[in-house]
Amino acid sequence: MAAQTLQNFINGEWVASTGTTLLDVKNPATGEVLAKVPLSTAKDVDTAVAAAAKAFPAWRATPPVQRARYLFKFKALLDQHKEEIARICNSEHGKTLAESLNDVGRGIENVEHACGTPALMMGSNLEDVNNGIDCAAVRQPMGVFAAITPFNFPPMVPM
Repeated sequence: MAAQTLQNFINGEWVASTGTTLLDVKNPATGEVLAKVPLSTAKDVDTAVAAAAKAFPAWRATPPVQRARYLFKFKALLDQHKEEIARICNSEHGKTLAESLNDVGRGIENVEHACGTPALMMGSNLEDVNNGIDCAAVRQPMGVFAAITPFNFPPMVPM
């Protein structure tokens, strides 16, 4: 059976990459090819960034309490699929199942922390930092960003 070619998740749907170079995703313990991953192109990145930038104004206008509800749903899905995610980490990264379960658990803890977004976004004031000068800090969403994360704790670091 041919290995599945992975896709990019852009604008709420799975789409094929325009990249033509494919790399094998292998189980490090057995060498078995689990899937093929395309090397996405600059066009793929531009498409993803454009979709995220288009979605940003509405997302920014969504009250933090409502945004946090998505994180609670995400956390519930992680709890529901914890063992499945750990098995994927085990097969793709070669960690033991126990290590993978711990990594997923730590990732879930990171999402739990992010569920506190409404409180984490609170700003601060300081009156009279100098004669007649007050200081205020307001936390706001910044927009589209990218992260290149290490692979030593695959579920935890990105979360």
